[in-house]
Amino acid sequence: MSGNDDARATRRVVLGRIAGVFGVNGWVKVFSETEPREGILRYSPWTIGEAGQPLRVLEGRAHGKGVVARIEGCNDRDQAALLVDREIAVTRDRLPPPSADEFYWIDLEGLPVETLSGTQLGRVSHLFSTGSNDVLVVIGERERLLPFVWNDVIRSVDFDRPLIQVDWDPDF
Repeated sequence: MSGNDDARATRRVVLGRIAGVFGVNGWVKVFSETEPREGILRYSPWTIGEAGQPLRVLEGRAHGKGVVARIEGCNDRDQAALLVDREIAVTRDRLPPPSADEFYWIDLEGLPVETLSGTQLGRVSHLFSTGSNDVLVVIGERERLLPFVWNDVIRSVDFDRPLIQVDWDPDF
């Protein structure tokens, strides 16, 4: 594994956030970005906040449109309230490998992006979802928002080179 791979493996991947308290016994409501949503419970311990405080999940389940969980050391509503709005993350190396035609967004961050004619557009800053498709935010001499649409815009992703090739007008 190269130094770049080591750094990527230890990067934090946000899986959700603590959205509120649930009951009086220290349970928390969780907004999960995993699919299925209760999949977030498999990643115990969670690291919470930028400092990466580890929290072990004792139990949890799907509840309504979210997930509820009981966390070790969190025994009442007041303790649970201290965790509200904190991000839930794990390191990248804790995630299962994606299938051949899938990527974790974090794996694309930092990759250089060039057009089919070889014009450098910059590097991937981050991605976001619009509902209809994901968007690649590329920062170079300026910021560009490229729809992550296979074969139409995104032509190839090569982690070995590393490079993302796009069919995109550099003036746009």
